[in-house]
Amino acid sequence: MAKMEFSLFFFSDDGSSRLEDKYALLHDSVKYADERGFAAVWTPERHFHEFGGLYPNPSVTSAALSVLTKRIHIRAGSVVLPLQNPLRVAEEWAVIDNLSKGRVAIAFASGWHADDFVIRPENYQERKDLMFRDIKTVRSLWRGEKIELPNGVGKLIEVGAYPRPIQPELPIWITSQSSETFVKAGEIGANVLTNFNYKRPQDLIDMIDLYRTSLKLSGHDPAEGKVTLMMHTFLAESMEKVEQKVRPAYGRYLAANLTLQSNQASSFKANLELSQEDKDVVISNAYDRLVSTHGLVGTVKSCYEKVKLLKTIGVNEIACLIDFGIDYDSAMQSLVYLSRLKNLASVSDSITV
Repeated sequence: MAKMEFSLFFFSDDGSSRLEDKYALLHDSVKYADERGFAAVWTPERHFHEFGGLYPNPSVTSAALSVLTKRIHIRAGSVVLPLQNPLRVAEEWAVIDNLSKGRVAIAFASGWHADDFVIRPENYQERKDLMFRDIKTVRSLWRGEKIELPNGVGKLIEVGAYPRPIQPELPIWITSQSSETFVKAGEIGANVLTNFNYKRPQDLIDMIDLYRTSLKLSGHDPAEGKVTLMMHTFLAESMEKVEQKVRPAYGRYLAANLTLQSNQASSFKANLELSQEDKDVVISNAYDRLVSTHGLVGTVKSCYEKVKLLKTIGVNEIACLIDFGIDYDSAMQSLVYLSRLKNLASVSDSITV
């Protein structure tokens, strides 16, 4: 069985902070991961809300990380393609591919929050179809092909993307939650980036089976497709230390997310306002799921058992979301334990921890 890969993932809720060094954890943890054999770093595209608000443009953060690091892969998690011009996406990421000497990849997303689409409101309703259409364009431009577009006076001209990237093909992931998107990712031979926002672990197993089947039916090697699972991550020497750090931080993080969900609901004239008592129940239940199944949260020993299970069901990479409100020193110390877990998982599935 192929080894499990580990990467870092960022989605901070700290966008409203006035602290000067907002990106200290990103900077220092990625340098640490680069030196210790982690596979990749993912930064997202988020707009107009404190939840994820440190990351409005993954091409900007990725450009910075590409010159800070030497070997770790630099990935967008994700580019919301219906908000972008595919020609500009190909250009920007070709620059980063050159800066990083060929280490970039992009997970493409269709977007979900209506408020994000103040940039391109006309694209909201058809966003999934537009995403897959424009993925073809980005891939074509990346290979050096030209496309026909009208210029400023309405004349059709052929344009290509420059500079030329180092990688002949752009590695891509599709950010996927629904069965439809898992199947479509398989059809186009893309990898999959997902999270554990499923009610049961069996739901994830079913999605991965759909994806592998779709790869095979579409003429792709099912073993070549990568399933990357984003998981909130914090490891410590004891479960008492884990609870002390994670429960309050994750509660604040979820509270910010609930505000975002409420804003989305109001766009559709729905009401998701919860009482404080209801919020407390939601957060408490979410924390219990995080520790038991949905997060890489615990000790090296307890998390090692989760990694073995995830390998068994077909997950190839765990994207470890580390910036969900844990203080800087504790998050950096957690990386020491996470590095131990990564090293153990690369050795054997049957060793005793």
